[in-house]
Amino acid sequence: MTPGLEDTIIDRDAYQRNVDHLHKRDVVLPKISELADPVNRLKADPTLQKTDADAADARNLWRVHWHNGEDRKSLVDVPQHLVLGEELTGVKAKIVVALGNRFPMIGCHKVLAAYGCLIPRLMSGVFDATRHRAVWPSTGNYCRGGVAIANLLGCRSVAVLPEGMSQERFDWLNAWLADPADIYRTPGTESNVKEIYDACHDLAQSPENVILNQFAEYGNYIIHRSVTGPALERIFQHLDQSGNLNMRGFVAATGSAGTFAAGDHLKASLGADIGAIEAIECPTMLYNGYGEHNIQGIGDKHVPLIHNVMNTDFAIGVSDRASDGLNLLFNADAGRQYLVDYRGVGAQVIAGLGDLGLSSLANIVGAIKYAKYMALTENDVVMTVATDGADMYQTEMALAESKYFADNFDTVRAAETYGRSILGATSDHLIEMTRIDRQRIFNLGYYTWVEQQDISVGDFDRRRQQSFWDGLLDLAPVWDDMIERFNNA
Repeated sequence: MTPGLEDTIIDRDAYQRNVDHLHKRDVVLPKISELADPVNRLKADPTLQKTDADAADARNLWRVHWHNGEDRKSLVDVPQHLVLGEELTGVKAKIVVALGNRFPMIGCHKVLAAYGCLIPRLMSGVFDATRHRAVWPSTGNYCRGGVAIANLLGCRSVAVLPEGMSQERFDWLNAWLADPADIYRTPGTESNVKEIYDACHDLAQSPENVILNQFAEYGNYIIHRSVTGPALERIFQHLDQSGNLNMRGFVAATGSAGTFAAGDHLKASLGADIGAIEAIECPTMLYNGYGEHNIQGIGDKHVPLIHNVMNTDFAIGVSDRASDGLNLLFNADAGRQYLVDYRGVGAQVIAGLGDLGLSSLANIVGAIKYAKYMALTENDVVMTVATDGADMYQTEMALAESKYFADNFDTVRAAETYGRSILGATSDHLIEMTRIDRQRIFNLGYYTWVEQQDISVGDFDRRRQQSFWDGLLDLAPVWDDMIERFNNA
């Protein structure tokens, strides 16, 4: 059986230990269907309302969905989002950003991915909560999500991430991991995913370690297509009450490609294009290239195993200078004042700019480039996500100001940044993919997954067919049934 696609109990002794362990901790696990539609499926829980969203409290598992309010405690009918208009984006199309910082514990939707990856292992007994360590390879947010989920379940975790990631990530990990030795710092920064895999290969030599590689775990794809996809569709339906809007595209950085599964949902349900963003400084899909960049949280130099490449329509390059600069423009006093005084951006949008982290800013630039290329109108919607918020990148603001603006980000430099990164965003480094383009990018994954990570050629090639990806959704109700029986046990 493919690891991560377990659909039955494999190790009954470990399974029973998991039942006993979680029972002692008073843990009840939410089903995927409950996270997908929490407003209609979850009953109001007075104790949850009193639970700190940042606490290591098992009740926060029931907040691992897109329907948390701004206080991250209340339940809202429509997932929180920003609608960015022409005064900010320079394009007529509506750029709609779902806000991931409403998720509990880490202020980032990667906690959902971690839950989706662990569930099949936990429910099957492949992961034994009493003796295994969950190893979370990441460029920063997924390992935090994994540590949070494992902490709630009383499991030991190992966070694996590049040493050059933002200080805020390490501060959070130091607060949540009792043993500093459980933080593995690998060489490099955002682009050095291979070094993360090498560290995991070494860790896998110990039988106590279970590697939950987000780039290859189909649970990551399944839970995002089942939960994130419908959440984004719900946002669109809320905006389209008049029936005049067109859902034109879902555009986002590929990252581990888990969130990207929401694009498959939106294409199937609303006919949306799917645009994959990557850094121009490391253009793997566009040019089979390589390099270093600072769009933290997207990972690259390879094609994730769970990226449904043959269903992707666009590859879009965005420079890290744009995301670094917009981080200042959207959060520094001089930048916000410029947007108010010279661009006419309203107070509500200004207040929401702090909800956008570095990869979110790259997503917005990519959405603008797609809208310009497609000549979209005011009735068109481009959907994207904000994985995390600006609070995760305060130290990066100071570094960008020093690097690009000689520690003097004033109104003139704010105008320069807006002109370069938003008005100056064009359809350069963008391809509308043909079947040959898709095949080229798909085949590039061979060298990572078959040659380096021991995936069989058959398991690699079956991913070419859309039926394979659609068939993965059959596991969601199976896992729900396993969760229900586990909770009852």
